[in-house]
Amino acid sequence: MLVLELVTFSLALWLGLYLIGRDPAKPTLRYAGLGLASYAFSLAFALLASLAPTATLAMWLTRLHWSLLFLPAIFWLGAMIYLLPAEAPGRDRFRRLWQFGGLGLAGLVLLLGLATHLIFDITPEMAQPGPAYPILVVVISLCLAANLGLIWQAYRAASHKRPLGLLLVGAIFFGLAVGLMLTPFEWLPRSWLVLGVSFDLAILGLVIAVLDAFEEGETLLPDFFRSLDGALLFGLIFAGPVALTMLLATGLTFPLLLLLLLNTAAAIAVQIFADPLQSALDGLAFAAFPGLRRARAELRTTASALPRLNEALQLEALDDDEFVRLTRRTLSHLGNLPRLAASPLTRLPVIDQRLTERGAPDNSLERAAELKRLLTECIAQLKPPTGDSFGTSEAWRHYNALYFPYVEGLKPYSRRAEYDKLDPVGEEALDWFRTYVPERTLHNWQNAAAQLVARHLREQHEE
Repeated sequence: MLVLELVTFSLALWLGLYLIGRDPAKPTLRYAGLGLASYAFSLAFALLASLAPTATLAMWLTRLHWSLLFLPAIFWLGAMIYLLPAEAPGRDRFRRLWQFGGLGLAGLVLLLGLATHLIFDITPEMAQPGPAYPILVVVISLCLAANLGLIWQAYRAASHKRPLGLLLVGAIFFGLAVGLMLTPFEWLPRSWLVLGVSFDLAILGLVIAVLDAFEEGETLLPDFFRSLDGALLFGLIFAGPVALTMLLATGLTFPLLLLLLLNTAAAIAVQIFADPLQSALDGLAFAAFPGLRRARAELRTTASALPRLNEALQLEALDDDEFVRLTRRTLSHLGNLPRLAASPLTRLPVIDQRLTERGAPDNSLERAAELKRLLTECIAQLKPPTGDSFGTSEAWRHYNALYFPYVEGLKPYSRRAEYDKLDPVGEEALDWFRTYVPERTLHNWQNAAAQLVARHLREQHEE
């Protein structure tokens, strides 16, 4: 049972951090990863509670274990809400509700679980559901049922059923995992519960990773297995000596088990977030050498993009809807060179032609930079020929919808975005978006503008 829970902890934590590391800015990946990580740490606290040297410590660790067990269901619910397709009725309403109350609900559940007996009644001998436990189960089940209904409606109406089919499978396994986690404690043996939830988690995490790769036009398996192999290797290096010490000398003790779990978590986190950690280290070590720092960042960008590049994707074989979807997604990454480097649009024939004309080397970073220049030129062609820097008439909507959010980097609806050095045009555009353009309207304008850009790219490709 100990080995099973240690392996489950390691795999759940790795998969959760892997999803977050794919793109921390994407809510779907972030919340799915947080759900998996919460489950992993819940298992860790249960393991530590079984070896706690005092009854008081065991009770607090048990309380942490059961309090964290609700968080995966809440975080996965948020991930499923952000996975709902645009045509799903009520999607925007669900997103607004989650933005205002999702994280607050997670914090409230954690606080109530740790500080009160409303959700769990924890004693040194056992854990029992509290009076608020069935209420939370009903609320989460109803939200899940509503999500499943919306996904099913969108699946029946969709022309491309594969991504929605995967989403439906993921939602079903999410429901099974939630059902197992929230089952009354004495109904199932703990080993069955851990195995069942772990299997559902693995399927759910894989489905979300596949959906993200499909949405980005990337390939998944090379990057997936590279990360898994790295996590296993780093885990053996960091945690292997501790496990051998317990096996050959000391036996299973609370301090060494704590050290084993900490080393395993640190090894996985270091492997997953190696690039940002290396960038931070370079910023300290090479503060006086900006050229060297920039060159190393470019090399890391190229190395990280290569495992995700889907070379098997035939751009000329894509139908118009798929090509527009890829163009729309690539435009949203215009300020993120690593994500551009993994875009299949870097293999457009016009990119080859432009690189040859400039005499530039043919590598992932140069292709990404050339794609950025090409898309920026396409956006500039949407600008009305009036000579003005900014306008608010209907003729300006497509240009404004792409240029200011993606080229200038404005985030009009973000509460955390801060702008200290905006020029007068940027300030005017930011105020206009916030005052007169609802977020949903901007999204529709960006979709329409992406169709124009995709059509231009297709015409260049056919030439």
